[in-house]
Amino acid sequence: MKSTDPTKIVIADDHPMFRAGLRQAIEADRTMAVVGEAGDGETALALIDEFAPDVVVLDVNMPGMSGFDVIAAMRRRSLPGEIILLTMHSEESMFAKALSLGVRGYVLKDSAAIDIIACLNAVRRGQTYTSAAVTTYLFKRATGTIKPVEGLNSLTPTERRVLRLIAEYKTSREIAADLGVSHRTIENHRNHIAAKLGVSGSHGLIKFALKHSSDI
Repeated sequence: MKSTDPTKIVIADDHPMFRAGLRQAIEADRTMAVVGEAGDGETALALIDEFAPDVVVLDVNMPGMSGFDVIAAMRRRSLPGEIILLTMHSEESMFAKALSLGVRGYVLKDSAAIDIIACLNAVRRGQTYTSAAVTTYLFKRATGTIKPVEGLNSLTPTERRVLRLIAEYKTSREIAADLGVSHRTIENHRNHIAAKLGVSGSHGLIKFALKHSSDI
């Protein structure tokens, strides 16, 4: 890429409104250009292959191929592009996995509109970038100043995954499609999760999921 050429970017996230907001934030900077958008991992991979972007902005959780699956496929096929991951979660294990895959930017979705330009600028300078909220969370966790949320430890891995998807505003039908199970199975999971967490009311579970998204 010539120094005068705009940085080519592909965005992949399964929420059209979120993608639109992210694109608007990015293209307000004239040194950057979004050359492709995808709502799922397979489409993202095809766009990366077609446009050879400088930077790929990937949601961790997408239908079909996850963000991590896309990165693995890029590595196998030697496709270009520095990686920025978008996520609802600041948990240590996910952050460590991202680092192990050579991810250069790790941005929480709730601060993405604010953080994305700083992250892109850092990545194209060859630096790494992490949302401030992630850094603060990891520091507090390492120093033992974060107390575990009551009830979360009682959830099974599948229940935690369902709760993470609830925190992404996904409906039971969307979650069922993502996990390849029936709508009724997800409704049963939601009932079990709510019972374990002591949550009630039609919006109680999503409020809990959003409030504790970094702990799930």
